[in-house]
Amino acid sequence: MLKVAILDDYQNVSEQFVDLEKLSGKYEIKIFSEPFLDEADAIEQLADFEALLIMRERTPMTKNLIDNLSKLKFIITSGVKNKAIDLDAAKKRKIVVCGTEININSTPELTWGLILGLARNFKQEIDNMYQGYWQTTVGVDLKGKILGLIGLGKVGSQVAKIGKAFGMQVMAWSENLSLDKCKELDVLPCSKEDLIKNSDFLSIHVQGGDRYKDCITLKELDKMKKTAFLINTSRGPIINEDDLIIALSTNEIAGAGLDVYEKEPLPENNKLRFLPNALLTPHIGYVTAENYNIFFNQMIEDLEACVNGKPIRVIE
Repeated sequence: MLKVAILDDYQNVSEQFVDLEKLSGKYEIKIFSEPFLDEADAIEQLADFEALLIMRERTPMTKNLIDNLSKLKFIITSGVKNKAIDLDAAKKRKIVVCGTEININSTPELTWGLILGLARNFKQEIDNMYQGYWQTTVGVDLKGKILGLIGLGKVGSQVAKIGKAFGMQVMAWSENLSLDKCKELDVLPCSKEDLIKNSDFLSIHVQGGDRYKDCITLKELDKMKKTAFLINTSRGPIINEDDLIIALSTNEIAGAGLDVYEKEPLPENNKLRFLPNALLTPHIGYVTAENYNIFFNQMIEDLEACVNGKPIRVIE
């Protein structure tokens, strides 16, 4: 019987979306709901498994991990790509890697939750309400403000459309910015420097990886308006976290809304947790019932196809 591990089911919800009992006669399935202590712990606990069903970019599938899992045949991830998988190492081991479709609406929606939360001081006002206080801060309107977007792809484009609906001026920059897309969305293309200097709300929507690592450092943060807010629902390393902590601690910028971090889950002692102008969510941009329904059901479809020798949604 094929031994299958479902990794990083932090909320213990996989069984709500897939009837695993129906599969019990074909597969021996174990659910891991906690992150591994480190890679050595992952190697030890996963040594006997032949298939791993993983949530995108939670447990990294490094060369060392892949090389040390001698029984591994299949890696099936949520999403159409996963930069946390060493595909070359998997290919050398002849491990089949498959993915799933993804609903891209959820991340733009969360982005706007963070923007609105920052504009109206949700964190302070909600906390103060529970303490018995009433109207303790003054928010800002979105209409007429400048929304700056780093990235105007699938997610960035949706964020731009909503910004226009709020009556905001929208600007964008990326290394491969499409001028046709800017024209289509009535978005002003600009340089990175102009975007940094002029944005009232600066939101990040580019892919992770080396290209945009440390795209925002203290150098950029120093150039932002002191009244500006920074939002990141993309990947943590795009912003230098230590520099952001300095900028928030010294009120170099007004605040930040973050759903992604340098290290995830975010350590309990991370200084971001204790800053009043940091609005934090635990990487829930894609965590919706609609997405999980797609993820878990298509992971099982992928697994069945792999076992039958006809893999689908292969990632190469």
